[in-house]
Amino acid sequence: MAAVSDHTVLQFVSPSSTTSGTTSVLTARIHPLVIFNVCDCFVRRPDSAERVIGTLLGSILPDGTVDIRNSYAVPHNESSDQVAVDIDYHHNMLASHLKVNPKEIIVGWYSTGAGVNGGSALIHDFYAREVANPIHLTVDTGFTNGEGTIKAFVSSNLSLGDRQLAAQFQEIPVDLRMVDAERVGFDVLKATAVDKLPNDLEGMELTMERLLTLINDVHKYVDGVVEGQTAPDNNIGRFIADAVASLPKLPPQVFDNLVNDSLQDQLLLLYLSSITRTQLSLAEKLNTAAQML
Repeated sequence: MAAVSDHTVLQFVSPSSTTSGTTSVLTARIHPLVIFNVCDCFVRRPDSAERVIGTLLGSILPDGTVDIRNSYAVPHNESSDQVAVDIDYHHNMLASHLKVNPKEIIVGWYSTGAGVNGGSALIHDFYAREVANPIHLTVDTGFTNGEGTIKAFVSSNLSLGDRQLAAQFQEIPVDLRMVDAERVGFDVLKATAVDKLPNDLEGMELTMERLLTLINDVHKYVDGVVEGQTAPDNNIGRFIADAVASLPKLPPQVFDNLVNDSLQDQLLLLYLSSITRTQLSLAEKLNTAAQML
């Protein structure tokens, strides 16, 4: 008869593990408004604060993706051994957001910095009581690696038998969803320094250059398929056909006239807005001089 020994087993419990034993990898889909809110809160932080934290709002999609659409900052104080979070402020802000959009729920929290630290486990434990399996989003506003790195984590419990020893953060994939206009501002935020912010015409020029690059790539792909150098893809062909079908059938001269007229209208609006700003500035100076007299 074989002897039966009683051993204590060190267990690693993942929050994304299912009852069948398989593991599903979560994905955090982040909208640009969240990143802009985090950067704005970091700029407005108190002088004594090294980082800012806040609550992430969004929804859980049917495929398990965490869709993060909004956020708000939460005041806190932290030292090397303790963290204090303003819970009342957090609940009041959550109630206000739910009045505007009741479909958004708490999906996690964010912090600025290069990654997690000792206080992150304490804050994550608080949000774990607010929602199951919260996401921890970090935005590197200090440009440690030369750019504003964005990472997302989930926490896994490390236990010895029935006793929980520690929490380990596991990085999960991040999906940034933004249109071209939002990506222009995001690219400016990612750089460590910029000479100046692009104006409307410069932004349009960058967008047109990117569009021209995409058109050249499509042209090379079509030529490669026709010449037999590239394997054809039916899905890409459908996308190209839909894009071509969406263009109006106009003579080249008519199309050029439409583009020139639209550009002239935009230049006129810029000129009128410049005149309006100048007039408001003069009126403000005249009003100030009248009050002094």
